[in-house]
Amino acid sequence: MKIKINNCETEIASGTTIAMIAQMESLPDKGVAIAVNGEIVQRSAWNGHIINNGDDIIILKAFCGG
Repeated sequence: MKIKINNCETEIASGTTIAMIAQMESLPDKGVAIAVNGEIVQRSAWNGHIINNGDDIIILKAFCGG
């Protein structure tokens, strides 16, 4: 399946979850939010949220500074 992660087209296997995407992207355990098609998905739902063909995923990372 083809999806976009932060505007970069990516191929993933059918049945991939947000948790799998987070692992694939080596995301930290804290300070990260993931939106699918413009909707933030709660971390508690990452394991059960299956990605669909054409989904647009945005990964947001918190950082310090100003």
